[in-house]
Amino acid sequence: MSGQGSPQVEVRAPGVRIAIVASSWHTEVMEGLISGAQRASDAAGALVTLIRVPGAFELPIVAKACAVSTDFDVVVALGVVIRGDTPHFEYVCSAATQGLSQVALDYLVPVGFGLLTCDTEAQALIRAGLPGSQEDKGQEAVQAALLTWQTINDITG
Repeated sequence: MSGQGSPQVEVRAPGVRIAIVASSWHTEVMEGLISGAQRASDAAGALVTLIRVPGAFELPIVAKACAVSTDFDVVVALGVVIRGDTPHFEYVCSAATQGLSQVALDYLVPVGFGLLTCDTEAQALIRAGLPGSQEDKGQEAVQAALLTWQTINDITG
């Protein structure tokens, strides 16, 4: 299981402004990811704005708009891509991953990576943070982004 060995963290980030950019495909999985991200944000004391996009391919452009706006300290991208019978999976996963990485590097805004790239819907459900799920990737994406924000803030003052 990929979640083995993950750190147990408690993040405090009162007032930090988070944009949760979430795709719309795979409703059940997305509800779990968004709920986990919201719980982690609330626990940290952060302020959340949820922004929905059509799919994973659209995550980077909206994440960039959030970073450029300076209305947000952190962006968390949530989505699900499930492998099918065509190369579409590889193209979408690669474009979304590269785009989100580029936003973080170009704008020095932490981007939490909550894009599930799974072979099956069952694998996505295991990671969705739903009751009975073994992992909560929405929560993990928020925690990683907030910890990165704290580290950058410590470095840049």
